[in-house]
Amino acid sequence: MRPDGKRVKSDDGEYAIVPHIMVERNDALNFIEIDIPLAPMQKFINEKRNSGQVYSHLALVLAAYARIVGEFPLLNRFIVNRKIYARKELAIGMVVLKSDSDNGTMSKIKLDPNDSLMEVNEKINAYVDLNRKAGDNNSTDKLVSTLLGIPGLLYWGVKLFKWLDRHGLLPYAIVDASPFHTSMSITNLASIRTNHIFHHIYNFGTTSVFLAMGNTREVPSRKGGEIVFEKCMPFGCVMDERICSGVYFAKAFRRFRYYLEHPEVLEQKPDPEKVIKEVPYIEDIKKAKAEKKAAKKNK
Repeated sequence: MRPDGKRVKSDDGEYAIVPHIMVERNDALNFIEIDIPLAPMQKFINEKRNSGQVYSHLALVLAAYARIVGEFPLLNRFIVNRKIYARKELAIGMVVLKSDSDNGTMSKIKLDPNDSLMEVNEKINAYVDLNRKAGDNNSTDKLVSTLLGIPGLLYWGVKLFKWLDRHGLLPYAIVDASPFHTSMSITNLASIRTNHIFHHIYNFGTTSVFLAMGNTREVPSRKGGEIVFEKCMPFGCVMDERICSGVYFAKAFRRFRYYLEHPEVLEQKPDPEKVIKEVPYIEDIKKAKAEKKAAKKNK
Protein backbone atom coordinates (compact mmCIF):
# COMPACT_ATOMS: atom_id res chain seq x y z
CA MET A 1 0.00 0.00 0.00
CA ARG A 2 1.21 3.51 -0.80
CA PRO A 3 2.18 5.65 2.22
CA ASP A 4 0.20 8.63 0.87
CA GLY A 5 -2.96 7.01 -0.45
CA LYS A 6 -5.41 4.12 -0.18
CA ARG A 7 -6.40 2.13 -3.25
CA VAL A 8 -9.94 2.80 -4.46
CA LYS A 9 -11.79 0.25 -6.56
CA SER A 10 -14.26 2.33 -8.54
CA ASP A 11 -17.87 1.17 -8.82
CA ASP A 12 -18.08 3.11 -12.07
CA GLY A 13 -16.84 0.87 -14.86
CA GLU A 14 -15.95 3.82 -17.08
CA TYR A 15 -13.66 5.38 -14.47
CA ALA A 16 -12.01 2.05 -13.74
CA ILE A 17 -11.16 1.72 -17.45
CA VAL A 18 -10.11 5.32 -18.16
CA PRO A 19 -6.67 5.11 -16.38
CA HIS A 20 -5.83 2.17 -18.66
CA ILE A 21 -6.66 4.24 -21.75
CA MET A 22 -5.15 7.54 -20.57
CA VAL A 23 -2.13 6.10 -18.80
CA GLU A 24 -0.11 9.29 -18.24
CA ARG A 25 -1.39 12.41 -16.56
CA ASN A 26 -0.69 14.54 -19.60
CA ASP A 27 -3.11 12.32 -21.56
CA ALA A 28 -5.93 13.41 -19.28
CA LEU A 29 -5.61 17.15 -18.83
CA ASN A 30 -8.65 19.41 -18.91
CA PHE A 31 -8.27 23.20 -18.86
CA ILE A 32 -10.81 25.70 -17.55
CA GLU A 33 -10.73 29.43 -16.85
CA ILE A 34 -12.48 30.77 -13.76
CA ASP A 35 -13.24 34.44 -13.09
CA ILE A 36 -14.13 35.22 -9.45
CA PRO A 37 -15.56 38.69 -8.67
CA LEU A 38 -12.99 40.61 -6.65
CA ALA A 39 -15.33 43.03 -4.84
CA PRO A 40 -16.68 40.63 -2.17
CA MET A 41 -13.17 39.43 -1.30
CA GLN A 42 -11.72 42.94 -1.23
CA LYS A 43 -14.58 44.25 0.93
CA PHE A 44 -14.08 41.41 3.41
CA ILE A 45 -10.29 41.87 3.52
CA ASN A 46 -10.62 45.63 4.07
CA GLU A 47 -13.19 45.21 6.85
CA LYS A 48 -11.03 42.65 8.63
CA ARG A 49 -7.92 44.82 8.28
CA ASN A 50 -9.77 47.71 9.90
CA SER A 51 -10.55 45.45 12.87
CA GLY A 52 -6.92 44.33 13.14
CA GLN A 53 -7.06 40.98 11.30
CA VAL A 54 -4.93 40.73 8.15
CA TYR A 55 -5.96 38.24 5.49
CA SER A 56 -4.57 37.83 1.98
CA HIS A 57 -6.45 36.85 -1.15
CA LEU A 58 -4.39 33.65 -1.12
CA ALA A 59 -5.70 32.78 2.34
CA LEU A 60 -9.27 33.08 1.09
CA VAL A 61 -8.51 30.95 -1.96
CA LEU A 62 -6.84 28.14 0.00
CA ALA A 63 -9.49 28.19 2.72
CA ALA A 64 -12.17 27.89 0.03
CA TYR A 65 -10.31 25.04 -1.66
CA ALA A 66 -9.83 23.15 1.61
CA ARG A 67 -13.55 23.55 2.26
CA ILE A 68 -14.60 22.11 -1.11
CA VAL A 69 -12.24 19.14 -0.70
CA GLY A 70 -14.21 18.31 2.44
CA GLU A 71 -17.48 18.47 0.51
CA PHE A 72 -16.15 16.92 -2.72
CA PRO A 73 -13.50 14.41 -1.57
CA LEU A 74 -12.91 12.97 -5.05
CA LEU A 75 -10.87 16.13 -5.73
CA ASN A 76 -8.30 14.61 -3.39
CA ARG A 77 -7.84 11.45 -5.42
CA PHE A 78 -4.93 10.65 -7.71
CA ILE A 79 -3.91 8.08 -10.31
CA VAL A 80 -0.60 6.18 -10.31
CA ASN A 81 0.23 3.16 -12.45
CA ARG A 82 -3.39 2.99 -13.73
CA LYS A 83 -4.74 2.68 -10.18
CA ILE A 84 -7.04 5.11 -8.34
CA TYR A 85 -6.08 6.26 -4.83
CA ALA A 86 -7.74 8.35 -2.14
CA ARG A 87 -5.12 10.67 -0.66
CA LYS A 88 -4.32 10.49 3.05
CA GLU A 89 -3.66 14.22 3.43
CA LEU A 90 -4.59 17.57 1.97
CA ALA A 91 -1.26 18.98 0.79
CA ILE A 92 -1.00 22.20 -1.21
CA GLY A 93 2.17 22.88 -3.20
CA MET A 94 3.27 26.51 -3.49
CA VAL A 95 6.39 28.42 -4.53
CA VAL A 96 7.82 31.04 -2.18
CA LEU A 97 10.56 33.47 -3.25
CA LYS A 98 13.69 33.44 -1.10
CA SER A 99 14.47 36.72 0.66
CA ASP A 100 18.03 36.79 -0.66
CA SER A 101 17.37 36.23 -4.38
CA ASP A 102 14.84 36.00 -7.20
CA ASN A 103 14.86 32.23 -6.82
CA GLY A 104 12.07 30.37 -5.12
CA THR A 105 11.49 27.15 -3.27
CA MET A 106 8.49 24.89 -3.56
CA SER A 107 7.22 22.90 -0.65
CA LYS A 108 3.82 22.00 0.80
CA ILE A 109 1.28 23.39 3.22
CA LYS A 110 -0.77 20.76 5.05
CA LEU A 111 -4.39 21.83 5.42
CA ASP A 112 -7.53 20.15 6.67
CA PRO A 113 -11.11 20.48 5.39
CA ASN A 114 -12.08 21.31 8.98
CA ASP A 115 -9.80 24.37 9.04
CA SER A 116 -11.33 27.80 9.53
CA LEU A 117 -10.06 30.78 7.56
CA MET A 118 -7.98 31.93 10.54
CA GLU A 119 -6.30 28.53 10.83
CA VAL A 120 -5.49 28.48 7.11
CA ASN A 121 -4.12 32.02 7.36
CA GLU A 122 -1.85 31.06 10.27
CA LYS A 123 -0.54 28.03 8.37
CA ILE A 124 0.22 30.16 5.30
CA ASN A 125 2.07 32.77 7.37
CA ALA A 126 4.17 30.11 9.10
CA TYR A 127 4.92 28.43 5.75
CA VAL A 128 5.99 31.69 4.10
CA ASP A 129 8.14 32.77 7.08
CA LEU A 130 10.00 29.45 7.06
CA ASN A 131 10.54 29.23 3.31
CA ARG A 132 11.58 32.85 2.70
CA LYS A 133 14.69 32.45 4.82
CA ALA A 134 17.99 32.01 3.02
CA GLY A 135 19.42 28.52 2.80
CA ASP A 136 17.87 25.06 2.84
CA ASN A 137 15.05 25.33 5.35
CA ASN A 138 12.49 22.79 4.23
CA SER A 139 12.60 19.11 3.39
CA THR A 140 12.30 19.83 -0.34
CA ASP A 141 15.39 22.08 -0.33
CA LYS A 142 17.35 19.49 1.65
CA LEU A 143 16.37 16.66 -0.70
CA VAL A 144 17.41 18.68 -3.77
CA SER A 145 20.68 19.68 -2.08
CA THR A 146 21.45 16.02 -1.38
CA LEU A 147 20.71 14.95 -4.97
CA LEU A 148 22.92 17.71 -6.36
CA GLY A 149 25.71 17.15 -3.86
CA ILE A 150 27.00 13.86 -5.28
CA PRO A 151 27.92 13.54 -8.99
CA GLY A 152 25.52 11.22 -10.81
CA LEU A 153 23.14 10.90 -7.87
CA LEU A 154 20.54 13.24 -9.39
CA TYR A 155 20.14 11.17 -12.58
CA TRP A 156 20.01 7.77 -10.92
CA GLY A 157 18.21 9.01 -7.82
CA VAL A 158 15.33 10.48 -9.85
CA LYS A 159 15.06 7.31 -11.95
CA LEU A 160 14.90 5.26 -8.75
CA PHE A 161 12.30 7.59 -7.21
CA LYS A 162 10.11 7.26 -10.32
CA TRP A 163 10.31 3.48 -10.23
CA LEU A 164 9.56 3.29 -6.52
CA ASP A 165 6.68 5.74 -6.88
CA ARG A 166 5.17 3.79 -9.76
CA HIS A 167 5.11 0.67 -7.59
CA GLY A 168 3.97 2.37 -4.38
CA LEU A 169 7.31 1.85 -2.65
CA LEU A 170 8.54 5.44 -2.33
CA PRO A 171 9.11 6.13 1.40
CA TYR A 172 6.81 8.67 2.98
CA ALA A 173 9.79 10.85 3.98
CA ILE A 174 10.52 11.41 0.27
CA VAL A 175 6.84 11.77 -0.65
CA ASP A 176 6.53 14.37 2.09
CA ALA A 177 9.53 16.30 0.72
CA SER A 178 8.42 16.05 -2.92
CA PRO A 179 6.62 19.09 -4.43
CA PHE A 180 5.20 16.70 -7.05
CA HIS A 181 3.09 14.77 -4.53
CA THR A 182 0.30 17.22 -3.69
CA SER A 183 -3.48 17.41 -3.67
CA MET A 184 -3.29 20.68 -5.56
CA SER A 185 -0.51 23.07 -6.53
CA ILE A 186 -1.03 26.81 -6.80
CA THR A 187 0.95 29.74 -8.13
CA ASN A 188 0.04 33.37 -7.49
CA LEU A 189 1.34 35.12 -10.59
CA ALA A 190 -0.39 38.34 -9.59
CA SER A 191 2.32 38.69 -6.93
CA ILE A 192 4.85 39.22 -9.75
CA ARG A 193 2.35 41.23 -11.86
CA THR A 194 1.81 38.50 -14.40
CA ASN A 195 -1.36 37.20 -16.05
CA HIS A 196 -2.69 33.78 -15.16
CA ILE A 197 -1.54 30.75 -17.16
CA PHE A 198 -2.60 27.13 -17.58
CA HIS A 199 0.17 25.36 -15.70
CA HIS A 200 0.81 21.73 -16.57
CA ILE A 201 0.52 19.00 -13.97
CA TYR A 202 3.31 16.46 -13.79
CA ASN A 203 3.41 12.83 -14.89
CA PHE A 204 5.70 12.11 -11.94
CA GLY A 205 4.02 12.26 -8.56
CA THR A 206 0.35 12.60 -7.70
CA THR A 207 -0.77 16.21 -8.28
CA SER A 208 -4.24 16.15 -9.83
CA VAL A 209 -5.10 19.88 -9.92
CA PHE A 210 -3.07 23.02 -10.63
CA LEU A 211 -4.42 26.55 -10.07
CA ALA A 212 -2.70 29.68 -11.38
CA MET A 213 -3.92 33.08 -10.14
CA GLY A 214 -3.12 36.10 -12.27
CA ASN A 215 -3.53 39.87 -12.54
CA THR A 216 -7.07 41.10 -11.96
CA ARG A 217 -9.04 41.97 -15.08
CA GLU A 218 -12.41 43.42 -16.04
CA VAL A 219 -14.89 40.83 -17.30
CA PRO A 220 -18.09 41.80 -19.16
CA SER A 221 -21.39 40.46 -17.86
CA ARG A 222 -25.07 41.24 -18.44
CA LYS A 223 -26.94 42.78 -15.50
CA GLY A 224 -30.40 44.30 -15.75
CA GLY A 225 -30.30 44.37 -19.53
CA GLU A 226 -26.96 46.18 -19.59
CA ILE A 227 -23.40 45.06 -20.17
CA VAL A 228 -21.24 45.94 -17.17
CA PHE A 229 -17.56 45.29 -16.54
CA GLU A 230 -16.72 43.58 -13.26
CA LYS A 231 -13.21 43.36 -11.82
CA CYS A 232 -12.37 39.70 -11.33
CA MET A 233 -9.57 37.48 -10.10
CA PRO A 234 -8.85 35.02 -12.93
CA PHE A 235 -7.67 31.46 -12.45
CA GLY A 236 -6.24 29.04 -14.96
CA CYS A 237 -7.15 25.57 -13.78
CA VAL A 238 -5.68 22.31 -15.10
CA MET A 239 -7.19 19.04 -13.91
CA ASP A 240 -6.63 15.32 -14.27
CA GLU A 241 -10.04 14.30 -15.61
CA ARG A 242 -9.55 10.68 -14.51
CA ILE A 243 -10.23 11.38 -10.81
CA CYS A 244 -13.89 12.37 -11.21
CA SER A 245 -16.55 13.37 -13.72
CA GLY A 246 -16.94 16.76 -15.36
CA VAL A 247 -20.23 17.24 -13.52
CA TYR A 248 -18.47 16.63 -10.21
CA PHE A 249 -15.74 19.17 -11.07
CA ALA A 250 -18.40 21.71 -12.10
CA LYS A 251 -20.32 21.33 -8.82
CA ALA A 252 -17.10 21.60 -6.79
CA PHE A 253 -15.93 24.78 -8.50
CA ARG A 254 -19.38 26.38 -8.28
CA ARG A 255 -19.09 25.84 -4.54
CA PHE A 256 -15.53 27.25 -4.64
CA ARG A 257 -16.92 30.38 -6.30
CA TYR A 258 -19.65 30.64 -3.66
CA TYR A 259 -17.13 30.62 -0.80
CA LEU A 260 -15.04 33.36 -2.43
CA GLU A 261 -18.14 35.46 -3.03
CA HIS A 262 -19.14 34.93 0.63
CA PRO A 263 -15.78 34.73 2.46
CA GLU A 264 -17.39 35.42 5.84
CA VAL A 265 -18.68 31.81 5.74
CA LEU A 266 -15.07 30.60 5.86
CA GLU A 267 -14.52 32.20 9.27
CA GLN A 268 -16.66 29.49 10.82
CA LYS A 269 -15.74 25.84 11.10
CA PRO A 270 -17.58 23.72 8.51
CA ASP A 271 -20.53 21.56 9.46
CA PRO A 272 -18.92 18.25 10.58
CA GLU A 273 -21.64 16.33 8.76
CA LYS A 274 -20.58 17.90 5.45
CA VAL A 275 -16.87 17.07 5.79
CA ILE A 276 -16.03 13.78 4.11
CA LYS A 277 -12.66 12.01 4.31
CA GLU A 278 -12.42 8.83 2.29
CA VAL A 279 -9.55 7.65 4.50
CA PRO A 280 -8.14 9.06 7.77
CA TYR A 281 -5.54 11.74 7.08
CA ILE A 282 -1.94 11.09 8.10
CA GLU A 283 -2.14 13.75 10.81
CA ASP A 284 -5.30 12.12 12.17
CA ILE A 285 -3.51 8.77 12.31
CA LYS A 286 -0.48 10.29 14.08
CA LYS A 287 -2.74 12.03 16.60
CA ALA A 288 -4.68 8.82 17.30
CA LYS A 289 -1.44 6.87 17.83
CA ALA A 290 -0.08 9.55 20.18
CA GLU A 291 -3.33 9.56 22.20
CA LYS A 292 -3.30 5.77 22.40
CA LYS A 293 0.33 5.79 23.55
CA ALA A 294 -0.38 8.46 26.16
CA ALA A 295 -3.42 6.57 27.47
CA LYS A 296 -1.38 3.37 27.74
CA LYS A 297 1.37 5.23 29.58
CA ASN A 298 -1.09 6.73 32.10
CA LYS A 299 -2.56 3.36 33.02
